[in-house]
Amino acid sequence: MAAAKLSPADSLSFCLAQLTAAAGEGLGGGKDTATNETPLGRALLALRTRHVKAAGGIERFRARGGLRPLLAVLRRAAAAGPAPSQAGPGSAPSSVESAASGPAPSPGPAPSAVSSSTPSPPALLRKTLDLALSILANCCTEGECRAEVRRLGGIIPLVTILQCVKTDSIQNRTARALGNLAMEPESCGDIHSAGAVPLLVEGLTACQDSQCRQSVVRALRNLADSPQHRLALAKQGVVRPLAELLAAAPDPALTLALVRALLELSRGCSRACAEQLSLGGGLGPLVSLASHPKRAVREAAILILANLCAQGLVRPALGNAGAVEVLLGELRRRRDPSGASAASQQPLVRAVCLLCREAINRARLRDAGGLELLMGLLRDPRASAWHPRVVAALVGFLYDTGALGRLQALGLVPLLAGQLCGEAGDEEEEGREAASWDFPEERTPERAEAGSFQSLRSWLISEGYAAGPGDISPDWSPERCPPPPEPASRASPSLGPTSLRTPRALRPPGRSPAATAPEEPWGREGPALLLLSRFSQAPDPSGALVTGQALCGLLAYVTGAPGSPSPRALRILARLTCNPACLEAFVRSYGAALLRAWLVLGVAPDDWPALRARPARRSQHQHRELGEMLLQNLTVQAESPFGVGALTHLLLSGSPEDRVACALTLPFICRKPSLWRRLLLDQGGLRLLLLALTRPAPHPLFLFFAADSLSCLQGLVSPTVSPVSPTMSPALLPAIPLDLDPPSPCLYEPLLGPAPTAAPDLHFLLDSGLRLPAQRAASATASPFFRALLAGSFAEAHMDLVPLRGLSPSAAWPVLHYLHGCRGCRAALGPVPPPGQRLLGSEAEEALEAAGRFLLPGLEEELEEAVGRIHLGPQGGPESVGEVFRLGRPRLAAHCARWILGPGQCPRRRALALVGLVEAAGDEAGPLTEAFLAVMMGVELAGEGPSLDG
Repeated sequence: MAAAKLSPADSLSFCLAQLTAAAGEGLGGGKDTATNETPLGRALLALRTRHVKAAGGIERFRARGGLRPLLAVLRRAAAAGPAPSQAGPGSAPSSVESAASGPAPSPGPAPSAVSSSTPSPPALLRKTLDLALSILANCCTEGECRAEVRRLGGIIPLVTILQCVKTDSIQNRTARALGNLAMEPESCGDIHSAGAVPLLVEGLTACQDSQCRQSVVRALRNLADSPQHRLALAKQGVVRPLAELLAAAPDPALTLALVRALLELSRGCSRACAEQLSLGGGLGPLVSLASHPKRAVREAAILILANLCAQGLVRPALGNAGAVEVLLGELRRRRDPSGASAASQQPLVRAVCLLCREAINRARLRDAGGLELLMGLLRDPRASAWHPRVVAALVGFLYDTGALGRLQALGLVPLLAGQLCGEAGDEEEEGREAASWDFPEERTPERAEAGSFQSLRSWLISEGYAAGPGDISPDWSPERCPPPPEPASRASPSLGPTSLRTPRALRPPGRSPAATAPEEPWGREGPALLLLSRFSQAPDPSGALVTGQALCGLLAYVTGAPGSPSPRALRILARLTCNPACLEAFVRSYGAALLRAWLVLGVAPDDWPALRARPARRSQHQHRELGEMLLQNLTVQAESPFGVGALTHLLLSGSPEDRVACALTLPFICRKPSLWRRLLLDQGGLRLLLLALTRPAPHPLFLFFAADSLSCLQGLVSPTVSPVSPTMSPALLPAIPLDLDPPSPCLYEPLLGPAPTAAPDLHFLLDSGLRLPAQRAASATASPFFRALLAGSFAEAHMDLVPLRGLSPSAAWPVLHYLHGCRGCRAALGPVPPPGQRLLGSEAEEALEAAGRFLLPGLEEELEEAVGRIHLGPQGGPESVGEVFRLGRPRLAAHCARWILGPGQCPRRRALALVGLVEAAGDEAGPLTEAFLAVMMGVELAGEGPSLDG
């Protein structure tokens, strides 16, 4: 078979030669009668169908310099087209024509009729344009070609063609070429500058071909590559025809193109974009498309709705169209464990929070389960960056009683308390146009206010936020300034520390000082505090706010705020402590003990048991005053008839946990002797507290609270002892009041040494072989044991060397001194180890055991005081208290209790000593209870004293 004959058009060189010739000589030329085509037409057709579509064809075409003659052909074709005056309305401005490169010959008049057998010049022109534009559009899919087309000035001819030739196919290919060029930021800016946008909008509304519309829509989408270009497109009316076209229910391909373009145009949604989309009837179709079976259409429609929420003026219409339910459903789906990533949830979270700014949308959101969804976000640590935005959104429900009740039931209060001192999120601030549309903007000649000032002022006055119109400056904005101060509670006393008062706001220009109202400081914690304040105004806020978690959040904010804390937080605490309904909750939750520990003593939960290094603050004095004021508020409630009944009921009829909590709290809030004596001493409250020390702790700070409570009670029992400041240095603390008299003369020394002044008539033999001299008469009169041993019928009565079994020399030394009449000669200090060493198994324990075995109670007492002087004195620390208690001596246990209850002890050292004491006691609460009762009741315990349980 003969090989197929090659056509000249199969050669790229031939095609380029024809292009170059046409660029230099014009679009005419002889026509081949056999094919009824011009050589240029054959070359363009071959370029489009074979050369450009081949692998690497675009690169070869560009490398051979094909773009320059191709653009020249387009310029000549554009110049040969119809005059701009025939293009109809919406044509590009005259600057487009003047900007075209090179002079353009005047187009001739179009023929009135076209022969069916021979294509007329306009028909040939359209075919040439179709082919050339198709080739250019394909070439512009490559980045280097796009850059060269821009360098060769190819954008102006395309805009001119778009203006002059209104054929759908030409418009389609021109829009496709411009859309491809717009993928380069530099080319995109040139297309905007050339005035292509109005022409594209005109083509969108004029053409009926779906493919042409898709190309135009794609070009507009690619032209929306930056915020500036998106705003320019919106201001030129691009969005409304897109919305109208979407509302006309186009074919699926065009629908996808439209939603993709609207998604780009709505990023950082401007007011013009939102207005046009709403006026074009696009909201309803977008809500419908949110359930489209095709994922790309569905997700684009949902994101457009989310973007529109940034404009307050369309949010009510969005709610009416059903966008609230759509966005909530999609966010709920994406938050599912098998849903999308956290990054994809961000625009939906932002949109749902913005929808909370209008009352109509809040009602829809509440009915659609939005409150539960927002609470789930607040509970999710992975969503911590969105927490400030969610809390600010919940402020919209401030006066929705039903929603507040639901939020409280869902656990909002502890989450708000945790937000007070949390890390700030990374959410951007909303602009003025995102303000609530419940107060629409008023366009005044001077400026546009952020919200209706007249309506907002009326609402603030009606709600009690402002006393009159003069209290609110026209410069006040609900989005940029804090809300005005809430009305003070009638139960809230005035706060003493001046540094905690509300700061004065800066006076706007032109306003007198008398007309300026003080403003609340409004930091990132402002929304959470506002909601907490609203909860605290309920008749009985105890169930939500008087809990350990909520109080810890408030106190952490008050004591940890970088500057002065918000007066709203102080008012919340004052309101709670002044509310009689909260008294029992403060008792049950150990709230009063927490107030005293954190504010008065300066010990936060994080400081226990390991002390954190904190910088010294000048506000510590103010914190102490605040704590004392709040405790005084509770004292007023506790000593009222209602409070006495409530506390009595808790102590006598409450659960075991409530009874212990009541006994611990009473010393902090009761100052009437008749009340605390009856409840704590006569009715067993103190014993309940002491017995609870060795049981599982009901609160992490229970032992710290208990040590402080017992110390306060000791101060009530013995008011003559003035307490020392809780911040006193441990080095300045007084020692345990033991025998500190100077040593008395030693009566045993004359028997010692190589030449004793008094002759011994007896020696005691120790297990170690050591012989200790003694006098029989003195030893026999010191103890009934030695009287029977040395002067009775035992064999030892006739022995000069009497063995003493089970005694080391160090333990025997104080025994021998005591037998010979030494009292207070410091011999008892010998066997006592220094602080930090164990007492159990030491020679001190051995000496105490020997004193008991030899019936020497005086020596026992002297040894016990020696142990106390060394281990419970200024050199001993809290850890020594447990060591001393482990010896099991009632008098030493009383010394340990006295050390803990001492008024000058540092609260933290006192609590650490109690911890050691409880660990030493183990499960046996009896000795510990007896020791504290003995000290508080003033009962002196002997070595085996009577029990106080009777």
